[in-house]
Amino acid sequence: MKYILAIDAGTTSSRAILFDKNGQQKAIAQHEFPQYFPQESWVEHNANEIWETQLKAVKKVLATKTIASTEIAAIGITNQRETTIIWDRKTGEPVHNAIVWQDRRTASICDDLSKHASTFLNKTGLILDAYFSGTKIKWILDSDPNIRQRAEAGDLAFGTVDSWLIWKLTNGKVHTTDVTNASRTLIYNIHDLSWDQELLSLLNIPASLLPTVVSSSEKVGETDADVLGVTLPISGIAGDQQAALFGQLCIEPGDVKNTYGTGCFCIMNTGEKAVASNNKMLTTIGWQRNGKTFYALEGSVFIAGALIQWLRDQLKIIKAAPEVEALAKTVKDNGGVTFIPALSGLGAPYWDPEATGAIMGITRGTEKGHIARAALEAIALRSRDIIIEMQKDARAEFSTLKVDGGATGNDLLMQIQADLLQKEVVRPNTTETTALGAAFFAGLAVGFWKDEDELKSIWEEDKTFQPKDNPNTERILSLWAKRIPKVLKDNG
Repeated sequence: MKYILAIDAGTTSSRAILFDKNGQQKAIAQHEFPQYFPQESWVEHNANEIWETQLKAVKKVLATKTIASTEIAAIGITNQRETTIIWDRKTGEPVHNAIVWQDRRTASICDDLSKHASTFLNKTGLILDAYFSGTKIKWILDSDPNIRQRAEAGDLAFGTVDSWLIWKLTNGKVHTTDVTNASRTLIYNIHDLSWDQELLSLLNIPASLLPTVVSSSEKVGETDADVLGVTLPISGIAGDQQAALFGQLCIEPGDVKNTYGTGCFCIMNTGEKAVASNNKMLTTIGWQRNGKTFYALEGSVFIAGALIQWLRDQLKIIKAAPEVEALAKTVKDNGGVTFIPALSGLGAPYWDPEATGAIMGITRGTEKGHIARAALEAIALRSRDIIIEMQKDARAEFSTLKVDGGATGNDLLMQIQADLLQKEVVRPNTTETTALGAAFFAGLAVGFWKDEDELKSIWEEDKTFQPKDNPNTERILSLWAKRIPKVLKDNG
């Protein structure tokens, strides 16, 4: 066997990537799918479109002329995490569009349950927020009496995107998820490692909806030959950020990675101890393998790469996202401009869903380059907010931040991040670390790779950004500290 097939089910596209024994990408296929915005702050996907584009991507990779399907050892799956799908067990048809992790429609449900916030936090490690799956499940069930009746009769199944894809790949034979995805639902007890009946009762969710929970690295089933034309073991599952944590080989307590995508997702490995946060970070499961559960602290920045898209699509000061680096380099500093990137509220450690964005410090001398540079600084500053609080929670200093995601190709952003943190920032040679993590989990389960030491031998660094003594750093931090409270205050 020569390859592992990684399925990377993202928020805007479905991808399939083949990795070889050296962790090198040998084939890739990607297909975007539509985003639906039926109301303000609502975000939906059509689950069948997710499946169709994912199947198309997988089949395209399998059709690679130089690669035979018999050479593929296993499949690993990683996915956008909290996105919620409910479907009919007999027909396989979704009962509602998938409600995406970005969707805010269930904020009022969270408000109604606010007196139970500590119960949710203590059991799940999560803040009671519309971000997570549990309130989305409740909303779908409450949206139609017939849907709730079918759910209570045991006729429906719930899953995050990993569960949905496994159900489809196995032709309805396997209904499962792994601990990392379960830990993002608001109904999974991360200490007892089980669905929690008290939380299910608070959200009025019947247990019959729920998938079986497995580890991140074990064989859970096989693809149906009628679906793919070949039978392949499915042996790795992890939510995208946990997969990236493992793909970056952040396997020691205190190791930290930050993914720069649509948002930024920073995770610190805390080992076999679930560290409770005093600073509004999330305590979550990093992965489970060989009977051991590893935990993590996580902080989310809702707007990162999306900020650059906003400069392109709304302000139109760039034509393509990569142009932002060159534009930012046309000025020597931010010219006193601070960009507060709260385009969809503020995540950790503020958790202010009502906060709105702001560009502060504009003068007659402000140029497009100043705004571009302030936007890059905003991404790095919001990441710094999270990392500083994580260190307090874990009571551990880290020396290196491992980074991945599309925006890491921006060298200026990476240097700004290193300067603001005064830590080295390491970019790997393979930036597809989310898919690579899923491949690692799958390959370890079937013996494709022997152990983590073998994985260390194939992980390669691309570039390290050393922190510089930049005279602008102190000013950037000072302006940020003064200006971000104004946004929070203005929104109550």
